Amino acid sequence: MADSSKKILVTGGAGFIGSNFVHYWIKNHPSDDITVLDKLTYAGNSENLKSVEGKIKFVKGDICNLSEVEKVMLGCDIVVHFAAESHVDRSIVKPDDFIKTNALGTHVLLEAAKKFRIKRFHHVSTDEVFGSLPLDSKEKWNEQSPYNPRSPYSASKAASDHLARAYFYTYGLPVTISNCANNIGPYMFPEKLIPLAITNLLQGRKVPIYKPGNQIREWLYIEDHCSGLEAILQTGKVGETYFIGPDNPQLSNLEVVRKILKLMNLAEDRLEFVADRPGHDQKYALDHSKISKELGWQPKYALDEALAKTVEWYRGNEEWWKKLK
Repeated sequence: MADSSKKILVTGGAGFIGSNFVHYWIKNHPSDDITVLDKLTYAGNSENLKSVEGKIKFVKGDICNLSEVEKVMLGCDIVVHFAAESHVDRSIVKPDDFIKTNALGTHVLLEAAKKFRIKRFHHVSTDEVFGSLPLDSKEKWNEQSPYNPRSPYSASKAASDHLARAYFYTYGLPVTISNCANNIGPYMFPEKLIPLAITNLLQGRKVPIYKPGNQIREWLYIEDHCSGLEAILQTGKVGETYFIGPDNPQLSNLEVVRKILKLMNLAEDRLEFVADRPGHDQKYALDHSKISKELGWQPKYALDEALAKTVEWYRGNEEWWKKLK
């Protein structure tokens, strides 16, 4: 998109990934006008935006409420849609919230974007919509891989992806979609594996690991995710999907937590194995060669550096996470 000043609506902009995107965008595109729409559920935190509150407009609202959505979207050029329920364990206990927010909420946003002829609607999704790979597989998913969600969370995100794509094909809405690997970095809600491990260790507590700890995830530093989104918004082709992932070696959850223990100079007796969750996906792996070849994007941060930066942030921001725990 052109470099002239733009009006951008960021849904879920007080959450982990959304707030990091807002910080990144303000730093790199200071002339743009940003509005954040966030319901401020447990995972949305207005403190995540405290340092930029004079530079953005914040609206507390629900993406499922059409009149609220239309008020904030009117006059916008771009919508970047992060707002979602995103914790698998919570989706197993209470799937209704996930279906409502992720599927119905996305539909409401798409309807408003169609009405106001938004110049770009970017939908942020996850690798989890593709299901699970065998642990010994060398396969990586690409943008043509079939969807195979296995939890209420990933099924609701898959529904939102399909809706976004349908609005491009049916109505010509200028949609782009990105699927990303697991993110790490500042402002990550401390129920997720890495911040839970770091904050538990800082509190002198043990780190719970789902048995047997061999599940494999890819970890993308949040700044790399933001620069990937920037590449898509600036030069991505409408109607296309792009994967944003790291270049890190594939490690199990146990290996990643061991790296955290080493960074914090702690022994392995701080680990505690707990019963596995139902339908736990074994392995995720994304092939990000399309965004690299077509848009020239590359991740900058290796896993060790990303983990070190994340540990340091949680060390320096105890006041932020202690309130949430």
